Amino acid sequence: MVKRKDTMENQFIILDKTNIDTEHICCAFSSKDAAAGYELKKEWLKKEFENGYVFRRLDALAKVFIEYVEAEKAWLPVDADNYLVINCFWVSGQYKGKGYGKALLQSAIDDAKQQNKKGLITVVGTKKFHFMSDTKWLLRQGFKSVDVLPYGFSLLALKFDEKSHNPQFKESVKSGECEEKEGLVAYYSNRCPFTEGCVQESLVETAKARNIPLKIIKLETMNAAQNAPTPATIFSLFYKGKFVTTDVSVCLDNRFDKVVKV
Repeated sequence: MVKRKDTMENQFIILDKTNIDTEHICCAFSSKDAAAGYELKKEWLKKEFENGYVFRRLDALAKVFIEYVEAEKAWLPVDADNYLVINCFWVSGQYKGKGYGKALLQSAIDDAKQQNKKGLITVVGTKKFHFMSDTKWLLRQGFKSVDVLPYGFSLLALKFDEKSHNPQFKESVKSGECEEKEGLVAYYSNRCPFTEGCVQESLVETAKARNIPLKIIKLETMNAAQNAPTPATIFSLFYKGKFVTTDVSVCLDNRFDKVVKV
């Protein structure tokens, strides 16, 4: 564990293969229901560390962290040559409004500049989407929307040189539809500790109770994620071929009917 110092930047630690087994990963560290998914996220991180993946968090039992990687190795369907992609980025509870978000973002900006990247990008909702970063806050930090999908997603970029090319979503996500047109289709990955149990257990039971066909597509490789029909590769639910939500709580019986109009 890194010894704390007075400056904020030294209150953070970076997880890697040397400490991932003993350090927490912020989300779901106190959730018994997500215990299996928590370990799967750690296994996912171990593999992605080999691709230069960065997980930086507050050195405390808190949900204050940022994850990022170069775009070419991100589990996202984007074309963004020589950019860094911010994945999960969260500051919660008592830590909000104290500068932690700006400090974490600045650390990613510094890394991008040291690597001679063209800037940073991230996928958000045009309105607040579950399991995605705060769009309005990022816009206030200088990010700009460079590509928009008609079903609610926006690609934000913080470019170091305005003359640099604009990153784009891949063609696979432009329509907001998936190939399967019957019943429910859930795409998910182990990028989040909550998805495994919610999809493989809760959603299966919820769909069965309503006699709705369900197909689960787990994104298990970078290539599969980069060619998915959704930019939300943590979790996306489709119904009759059309995108519905990124909110994994839709898997729960008491939430499903409020979100999916069958």
